[in-house]
Amino acid sequence: MSEPRLVPAPISIAFSEASLDRETYEREFQQLSESDDDPISQWLKLAKARGDTAESDPVILNLVVELHRKIDALEAFLKNETPKRVSLTQEAEIESIGFEHFKLKEPLLEVGKEYYGRVAMPVHPKRDIGVFFKALTPQLAEIIKIHERDEKEWAAYMTARERILIRQAREKRQ
Repeated sequence: MSEPRLVPAPISIAFSEASLDRETYEREFQQLSESDDDPISQWLKLAKARGDTAESDPVILNLVVELHRKIDALEAFLKNETPKRVSLTQEAEIESIGFEHFKLKEPLLEVGKEYYGRVAMPVHPKRDIGVFFKALTPQLAEIIKIHERDEKEWAAYMTARERILIRQAREKRQ
């Protein structure tokens, strides 16, 4: 097996062995992909489908929607409501990521075992993504199941991290 191309990425993951409660993990995996289906997102989708947003600036519209979500989150915080998440057995720091792989800082995985994880993506808007992955080494994992939208976000984040590294390397040479 050739070593996958990885770039440093400071993100966190919570995970458990998938066989512990596969049905519950599958349910959360589906819920996380639909997490943007809150009332404001549903309204926006309907408005776009009807053509009501044709005259609107998409950037401003997205910022207003995100502001609405922040207010909803603040309201939930004030009411002491927390999103219900499945309890996972381990938490770890991801050292580096690739398009289909990631490497943990610590050797916590059992080779060949399948895991379910929740990754806290440091992108706008901040959100968790669900992934199923298989341990290739005690630190290196291959993502075997991720939602299409999350996969695009993961790839975009990896590409952005790569650009930052290239920029830093150029600055060092000058």
